[in-house]
Amino acid sequence: MKTIAVRQERGRLQGTGLDLALPYLLLAPAVLTVLGVLVYPLWDGLRASTKLYRFGSVVADVGFDNYRRLWSDDQFLNALWVTIRFVTFSVAIETVLGFALALFCLREFAGIRLLRTVLIIPMVITPVVVAIVFRLIYASDAGMLTSFSEAMGYGQVQILGDPLKAFIGLVALDVWEWTPLMFLILLAGLQSLPQEPFEAARVDGAGAWRVFADLTLPMMRPILAIAIVLRTIDAFGTFDQVFVLTRGGPGEATRLVSIFGYDTLFKFGQVGYAAALFVTIGLIVLAFALAAVRLLRRLEPL
Repeated sequence: MKTIAVRQERGRLQGTGLDLALPYLLLAPAVLTVLGVLVYPLWDGLRASTKLYRFGSVVADVGFDNYRRLWSDDQFLNALWVTIRFVTFSVAIETVLGFALALFCLREFAGIRLLRTVLIIPMVITPVVVAIVFRLIYASDAGMLTSFSEAMGYGQVQILGDPLKAFIGLVALDVWEWTPLMFLILLAGLQSLPQEPFEAARVDGAGAWRVFADLTLPMMRPILAIAIVLRTIDAFGTFDQVFVLTRGGPGEATRLVSIFGYDTLFKFGQVGYAAALFVTIGLIVLAFALAAVRLLRRLEPL
């Protein structure tokens, strides 16, 4: 009886034409949600970037003056350069370490499942918590590094007070937290590779390095590229760790564009200028993503 009722209802819908509109009606809530949380904020940011605000109110329409001012601002250019260096060093180290760990954990031995679980723990910890822990480690008065140094007969270890050491410490924090993501992606890629070429290479007497250079690395190029692109896009938006760890200091050594934008908006109240900054960074990341997609299309596995 239930089947007959369903058929009758379906026939009624077909007779009224609702069967054609039903898929669109079901998709409508999701489409409206995307428009509400993605498209409208983007449009509002573009609109705000062409205005001059004072005490939260629009006082003038300045067009593209905020964008021209942005590219002549030494502080923005410095923040962009610091961000590029941070992303480059962090993603490069995370890729190498993640790939090495993935190759190591590809083998089966006692305790391998426990090791894989332990390796991904840093990735699931809240970034603010990670930053607090590293701040305690780097503290010059009672931090772990200082305690270890004093136990060895040396003095205090200054990390957050030195520009170069603070930048290296920030990179170390990011590497510790996000290498597991690269490890997870690359391990899944290695496990999905066909085994026939590797078996044939072993039969021919190829060594481990030759198998890696001639088979593993070429076949993993698309997956490596995807992992690097995803991590690079994410690293450009790093904010929590820097805000808790250094607030962009000392000086401007760790002042990423996210911190510069935060200061511009919430400290100085320059709404239009901050909107122009974030729109510009979004376009830079979008251009990088489009270039990466074109590159991925050229990378074909063997």
